Amino acid sequence: MQTKSLSLYHIIRPSSIDKNAPVLFMLHGYGSNEEDLFSFAAELPEEYFIISVRAPYPLQPSGNAWYAINFDAEKGKWSDDVQAIESRDKIASFITEACEAYELNTNNVNLLGFSQGTILSYAVALSYPEKISRVIALSGYINENILKEGYEKNDFSSLKIYASHGSVDQVIPVDWASKAPKFLDKLGVENTYEEFPVGHGVAPQNFFSFKTWLAKN
Repeated sequence: MQTKSLSLYHIIRPSSIDKNAPVLFMLHGYGSNEEDLFSFAAELPEEYFIISVRAPYPLQPSGNAWYAINFDAEKGKWSDDVQAIESRDKIASFITEACEAYELNTNNVNLLGFSQGTILSYAVALSYPEKISRVIALSGYINENILKEGYEKNDFSSLKIYASHGSVDQVIPVDWASKAPKFLDKLGVENTYEEFPVGHGVAPQNFFSFKTWLAKN
């Protein structure tokens, strides 16, 4: 479903609750689109209103990105942090727009990201914790350079984060992801971190684990 009044293209799965439903926003990875994570929708609790969002930057020949990556950079992959910050704020604004348009519960807003979508999920939640209740951060890491200035002073008391990573991830090193718990602990963010024996993807046991975490929290 496309709603032209909102700023980002998206598809939805309505909630079993008529009004004030909890909402889960899905943010896909680099080179993918809104259909990717939406494949999880049928397996998630039916009370969640699910919105899967397409990133704003089209890639050739297909797919989209939240920000550009220069794979030919001298020191490896170089991220366009200016574009990432723009996407961070587009997502934050979109959350407000969508909650108003669909009459969703603004006190129960959740993010589920994969890879680049996880990096943006972290950025949105840590920059605007008043907007976000929970984050499921799959196969990504925290990029401190795209967090809003002064984020350390935010109130994180209502924010909970589940993070997981593949122990043999060939795209984003597990060492990058494993720094998240210490970083979040320092901010006072309640968090869970797990590793699974997979590459850059979501294993069935990983899906079951974050689904269980979401139900418990």
